[in-house]
Amino acid sequence: MDDRTIWYLENIDVTGLFCPKKLGMGQKHVEQSYKKGDFIFLPDDQADQLFFLFEGRVKIGTYGNGGKEVTKAILSQGEVFGEMGLVGAEKHRDFAQAMEDTVLCVVQVKELRALMKEHSGLQLFMMKLLGSKILAMERRLEALIFKDSRTRVVEFLYNLARDKGQRVGFEMLVSKFIPHKEIASLTATSRQTVTTVLNELREKNILKFDRRRLLIRDMDLLAKEGNISV
Repeated sequence: MDDRTIWYLENIDVTGLFCPKKLGMGQKHVEQSYKKGDFIFLPDDQADQLFFLFEGRVKIGTYGNGGKEVTKAILSQGEVFGEMGLVGAEKHRDFAQAMEDTVLCVVQVKELRALMKEHSGLQLFMMKLLGSKILAMERRLEALIFKDSRTRVVEFLYNLARDKGQRVGFEMLVSKFIPHKEIASLTATSRQTVTTVLNELREKNILKFDRRRLLIRDMDLLAKEGNISV
């Protein structure tokens, strides 16, 4: 796993590893569908299930002072959430909400623990998942302390393209771009700052964007803008 990957951008594809038929789960898993805007769980709901994202996108967030919504993660196909139940959490502290029509494989934590005893590959995956999230939270805190708002936005864009983009010639395409409001929340900046940085980079011909997609024309130039080591 790339040690630079931050947890809300990592693209851990478990569809091959966590296949109900391969693991002999029988009816122990449940496939559930959610419409855009549906909540999968809310703060204080029981944390007794783990969710594997097969289709769609999910937002993980919390509520701050005054009920202000704070986005912690935007997850896409192949990613996992709800894992804190594995380490003893009885209730969720965050919420999970479908950003578009979404399909999940839902597994009871007690059943997953049993599977982890039988399948070392699954056990190793879950250990890496938890470890990577702890490491990423530390790096996110360091970024908030030591990096200015513009650098945080540029770094976010670079990591987004690197981890979730598709190469098109010499360019990187992110087909499902994240709304400016969500980027602001993820980088602890303002929506205005995000828009300003994006427009500046577009004027320099480093990237193009609209509501649906982001196209990085030159990853090396983008890295220089954020003083990112590549």
